Amino acid sequence: MNKVNSRITLSWKVSESALEPALKETILRKLHSRITADGELQITVQESRSQLQNKEATLQKLQELLTKAFAQRKVRKATKPGAGAKQARLKSKNNTPKRRNGAKSQSKKLLACSW
Repeated sequence: MNKVNSRITLSWKVSESALEPALKETILRKLHSRITADGELQITVQESRSQLQNKEATLQKLQELLTKAFAQRKVRKATKPGAGAKQARLKSKNNTPKRRNGAKSQSKKLLACSW
């Protein structure tokens, strides 16, 4: 437990930064859960007993967040189902009528039997 008051809180007003408007919009959209009502991006670190190490960790965390926010997502390529998946689907389709017919014959047997 860190009993020394060495916590570092980084506050960055994204809207007042010198970034392009498109970059600001991306940051505000992707990191909205970390941005306060005042429009500040806040990062708090208290991992170490050293304030300097916490400061470095805060800057590292900011860099990771921004890298993640600007990373391009890969586009999903549509693929065809494999041969095993096709066989399993066809097998289950073939079994369905057999099960239904079995249930029908059971009910017919019950109806035919007079009590």
